[in-house]
Amino acid sequence: MSKALVFPGQGAQYVGMGQELYDSRKDIKDLMDSANDILGYDILSIMFSGADEDLKKTSVTQPAIFIHSVAAVKAINALGAQMVAGHSLGEFSALVANGVLSFEDGLRLVYERAQAMQDACDTNPSSMAAILGLEDALVEEICAQVDGIVVPANYNCPGQLVISGETTAVESACGLLKEAGAKRALLLPVNGAFHSPLMQSAQDRLAAAIENTKFRKATLPVYQNITTSAVTDADEIKKNLIAQLTGPVKWTQSVQNMIKDGAELFVEVGPGKTLQGLIKKIDPSVSVTSAL
Repeated sequence: MSKALVFPGQGAQYVGMGQELYDSRKDIKDLMDSANDILGYDILSIMFSGADEDLKKTSVTQPAIFIHSVAAVKAINALGAQMVAGHSLGEFSALVANGVLSFEDGLRLVYERAQAMQDACDTNPSSMAAILGLEDALVEEICAQVDGIVVPANYNCPGQLVISGETTAVESACGLLKEAGAKRALLLPVNGAFHSPLMQSAQDRLAAAIENTKFRKATLPVYQNITTSAVTDADEIKKNLIAQLTGPVKWTQSVQNMIKDGAELFVEVGPGKTLQGLIKKIDPSVSVTSAL
């Protein structure tokens, strides 16, 4: 059975994450301990027993999920897979799993990305909203009609699309989408427009960091959020990873292409089960499971 490893993004975190992995093996403990040294603060204590509100900070959430996901992939045999993909932040975990990035370089990039995104949010407060029950094309059409910046950001599964942009534009779009028959148009509790043009300053910072980081050719093809197709070339992976900050996460399309290319079993590697639920909605015929 052809197997795909998939890695979750922001929102999968929970207090206590990674504790069992940390206690399971010395090599995993050593890997996770090194994260504190790389970041310069004790992120493991926040992951294992910190306050929920501290773990939810973007600058903590993103490296925490990355650390958990890479520790989890170390605990299983990634070589048994034929392909990898990650949802937004999860793409960095996928790149460590397929040999493109080292853990150390991946963590430094994730931390820079998280800080840059947080700064962009603080500089230009904005919003995101989940739209349920409409065709993607109709959501795209209505967003294009709204004054101001509002764009499709996350194509999570059929009938579930997240939009992102200036708060007034997002609110206007939500009203129009409800009139068009959306079951829900729900503002999300975030103070930023991820995967929209409003992340340009963050993209510029991340691009500089990525260009100064060693990327290797992938051992397993990665289905990146921007292109949705299999990529192994290091320079192309870099380009797509940079574009991801201001472009949409095309998760539905990525999963569909992985299935078309033979994926029959999707293994979610990292905290939570969010991706398993989305994948079953994209194609109920495939099998899904957790890594551990």
